[in-house]
Amino acid sequence: MTSVDLSGLVKAYDVRGTVPDQLDGRVVRALGSAFAQVVVLPEGEHGVVVGHDMRDSSPGLAREFAAGVAGHGVDVTMIGLCSTDGLYHASGSLDLAGAMFTASHNPARYNGIKLCRRAARPVGQETGLAEIRDLAQWLLDRGSLHDLTTAGRPGTLSETDTLAGYAAYLRSLVDLGGSRRLKVVVDAGNGMAGLTVPAVLGEGDLPVEVVPLFFELDGTFPNHEANPLVPENLLDLQAAVVEHGADLGLAFDGDADRCFVVDERGLAVSPSTITALVADREIAREVAAGSDPADVAVVHNLIVSAAVPETVSRAGARAVRTRVGHSFVKSVMAEHGAVFGGEHSAHYYFRDFWYADTGMLAALHVLAALGEQDLPLSELVAAYDRYVGSGEINSTVEDVTAATARARAWAEGQDAVADTLDGLTMTREQAPAWWFSLRPSNTEPLLRLNVESADRATMEQVRDTVLGLVRQES
Repeated sequence: MTSVDLSGLVKAYDVRGTVPDQLDGRVVRALGSAFAQVVVLPEGEHGVVVGHDMRDSSPGLAREFAAGVAGHGVDVTMIGLCSTDGLYHASGSLDLAGAMFTASHNPARYNGIKLCRRAARPVGQETGLAEIRDLAQWLLDRGSLHDLTTAGRPGTLSETDTLAGYAAYLRSLVDLGGSRRLKVVVDAGNGMAGLTVPAVLGEGDLPVEVVPLFFELDGTFPNHEANPLVPENLLDLQAAVVEHGADLGLAFDGDADRCFVVDERGLAVSPSTITALVADREIAREVAAGSDPADVAVVHNLIVSAAVPETVSRAGARAVRTRVGHSFVKSVMAEHGAVFGGEHSAHYYFRDFWYADTGMLAALHVLAALGEQDLPLSELVAAYDRYVGSGEINSTVEDVTAATARARAWAEGQDAVADTLDGLTMTREQAPAWWFSLRPSNTEPLLRLNVESADRATMEQVRDTVLGLVRQES
């Protein structure tokens, strides 16, 4: 039997591949067996919770994975259809390790697995995923999975529904009782928000009217890709917000762990702006509960807008900067006991959600912030939207080191200061102030550029100069 090379499937934070040529029942059963042996049994965990998205392949793959886990005497709780943050809620509330079958925003032919320890603690390349990959590869290379059982009895498989508990828990964290009535258009992109949004916002006692777009669960994504990070995938939502005279719009990705916001004019609100807004609210809540602001920490990655750490500092709290990537954000949040963390990719992390990311909770904060006052969303967020950013621009280069060195030399000639926490960040503090980040890809000869300044002309000048240096032929 031909074996699959798992090196191309197991990414930095999850498993992702095409079905069935890369990812099939045999592969995920081996991964389930390896997960039980590497993560569950050594840590003395007493079970695993497994959920899946709406892709046609997801239920079958989830069952095969569960069988691989159960072969080691580990009980498995199947929760069926859920969002990724729904799986994290189940992991936290049930105190179980977890596996979520989803390929997030990837096209229909893809599927994958996001793994976590109990209490939604992440499993990435440096925290067990590499060992899971290697053991699963060994099992597959043997050519037989019939003798995987290492326990006297196999674990049990049971089913439970956690959706109502997930919705109730989120609603307990943000009080919408004092909100004015709001109309919100929600684009689920035929993904899992079509299940979770009605559960969270569909209760009659909330002052929220939901106008649904593409709530039908359909893993073929017939209307547009479930990836709101791509501007064209927001067009339907933007048009609907204006058409319905809505107060705002929300767009979720395929597994509904990321949330993007559109204001009443149909204009996209930067995830950095949402990060600053939610940070302000979470700091204020901690202070109201008696915390000293200096003891409150908020984590942000190094490519969010400068408005984020400025907002945190203005509130008297501590802004903690970290590398890009959810495993870094989560670990730094746990280290500092941070109340909140945000990334420019629209991942939002909450201490009260087991330090895991949940777009739905961020959406509830935006609704509450808007409903507690009378300004439109565009005016409410203006205080947090003080800079002009380039967005992330990728360049394919032959010599990443040389390209980075050219950009650094130019920036140092402009009196910018270097930081190498994650790639290269150059910051110029005197007028006209700006910063840029150049981060190399871990898997491709790519450099990712982000630039920000207080005015568009400066941002564009720095952007174009750095791109010219990066893309210069050696």
